[in-house]
Amino acid sequence: MAEKVLKKGNEGIALGAIHCGCDGYFGYPITPQSEVMETLMEEKPWETTGMVVLQAESEIASINMVHGGACCGKKVMTSSSSPGLSLMCEGLSYLAASELPCVVVNVVRGGPGLGTIQPSQGDYYQAVKGGGHGDYKTIVLAPFSAQEMYDFVGLGFDLAFKYRIPVMMLTDGMIGQMMEKVELRPQQARLSDQEIVSRYGSWATTGKTSDRPKNAVTSLALESKVHEALNFKLQAKYAEITEHEVRFETLACEDAEYLLVAYGSVARICESAVEAARAQGIKLGLLRPITLFPFPNVEIQRMIPQLKGILSVELSAGQMVDDIRLAVEGKVPVHFYGRLGGMIPSPQEVLEACKAHYIK
Repeated sequence: MAEKVLKKGNEGIALGAIHCGCDGYFGYPITPQSEVMETLMEEKPWETTGMVVLQAESEIASINMVHGGACCGKKVMTSSSSPGLSLMCEGLSYLAASELPCVVVNVVRGGPGLGTIQPSQGDYYQAVKGGGHGDYKTIVLAPFSAQEMYDFVGLGFDLAFKYRIPVMMLTDGMIGQMMEKVELRPQQARLSDQEIVSRYGSWATTGKTSDRPKNAVTSLALESKVHEALNFKLQAKYAEITEHEVRFETLACEDAEYLLVAYGSVARICESAVEAARAQGIKLGLLRPITLFPFPNVEIQRMIPQLKGILSVELSAGQMVDDIRLAVEGKVPVHFYGRLGGMIPSPQEVLEACKAHYIK
């Protein structure tokens, strides 16, 4: 029987990293995600699995340490919160252009600026639209429970190595701090250099060149034709990811006339709003994107003929709502309801917002 423990979401991230065979974590403390590094220090995985855990001198240093480890084909990751992620965006652009796999966790806090340590979803644009410079994307996973915080680290590494791309987990301080039951997986072994090559190819700088040409990992291409070819290659990769890696969940959508779209902690609130609406005879459903990139456009489009309206519910001033509107192409009304500054809506507030727009 699998072991079950009571853990914070942030602690789940740390345990997920250890159990999926992560080679290295490089980070810098910032509320509300500091428990990730603290838990790793308490667990001391370097004594059991050989995993390196290092507090860098800054977020800029930590993302560049991730870059170095990823060049070697290792499972490496970092975590931070909103202002810290802003400092990492240049490094993320380099990782994407160099086609390097890694996992980056953003436990979002309220902004802009230093803001508040309370939960927010105001970093959606930054995560989904790139954040750094250039035409790049990362796969973005949005957990909504401590269990998914744990599970998505391993999933993130699987996707990162499959596509040689940075994967971001976009979560928030509510899920990071709440305690829930987490079912643990068996410990996975870290991969040797030979296993890295056999599973993922010989692109990594493993230091052994007797059986392969020398590898150079870089994001620099001074010739325009060469750099254009790299960009076309990246765009083709993003198209493939969009085709094959969309993940979402639905609740009460079979006969839904009205649809809530929400991710992360807000989706939990919306589940209760759907239950309250159904008790009042209102045919309300919920679509929860699990991947924010790629976004579940096709599923939203599939539902359009049965819908009278969609409400995007967010802890922001309205960011995901733009992607919903792009998906529906004006074929059904789309409205937005959000709270800011760390304020959390109740299920009743969400239901009343939906009624105000669609059920007069």
